[in-house]
Amino acid sequence: MTGGTLITLAPTGAESAKADVPALPVTVEEVVATARDCQALGAAVLHLHVRGADTRPTLDLGRVREVVAAVREATDLVVQLSTGGAVTDPFDARLAVLDAAPDAASLSLGTVNFGRDVFSNPWDLIVELHTRMQERGIVPEYEVFDLGHLATLARLLDRYGLPHGGHVHVDLVMGVPGGMPGTTAALAACLPFLPPGATFAATGVGRTSLPVMLAALSAGGHLRVGMEDTLTYAPGEPVRDNAQLVARAAGLARIAQRPPLSTPEARQLLGIPVRPAVEVSP
Repeated sequence: MTGGTLITLAPTGAESAKADVPALPVTVEEVVATARDCQALGAAVLHLHVRGADTRPTLDLGRVREVVAAVREATDLVVQLSTGGAVTDPFDARLAVLDAAPDAASLSLGTVNFGRDVFSNPWDLIVELHTRMQERGIVPEYEVFDLGHLATLARLLDRYGLPHGGHVHVDLVMGVPGGMPGTTAALAACLPFLPPGATFAATGVGRTSLPVMLAALSAGGHLRVGMEDTLTYAPGEPVRDNAQLVARAAGLARIAQRPPLSTPEARQLLGIPVRPAVEVSP
């Protein structure tokens, strides 16, 4: 495992409504400001769900391209688009997100209950996402919601080869109602099944955010934080903004003596070409 910590910011998601969470960044301007602030604090990857002018989740390709271009103009963050979208989005629209040419994209490795909903990720969709990303030079982040998804990853790599860039990076998404719990024991159970040479991050949803961060750091892993996954900073204390979550993750990484990776270091780790640096105000 690398000596530093890759911090991924997931600022918005597709679940929360702006009316319920006013601090949620949904406009292009809000997303760009959040990206700049959080890069200055230690984030190196931006995991994006895009919202339309009505603040609702959208996979409209014009809007997605607009947000990607705006973030790239303002930062040199790794732009990672979600191909999961919302649980109701059709497969063709989720695949079309790749037409926006992000640096990276999420690739969910199996179907999982998502609260009262079902997040559908059948084998054929997984293969299509993997091979399209290979063809287009997009680096996948493999999203694992349960232990069996790592068996799917092993089968995928065996049949279709390594991802673009040659490095396998996995995100263990923990604490989703219907997926694996956000516990140290669950995280430890996954580690023996990671592909050889792979790196991993962990995402703790809701109240599991802090214990999952601590467990991931202790095991040499990386972190994903943001208002997509966590809206409460502490019991009875709502999250103020995404910067608050990134600052906490960066602080814990430094306490673990694994400080946040810069964006060029993150790109090197993930096998993504380095872009010219964009000056970001501290």
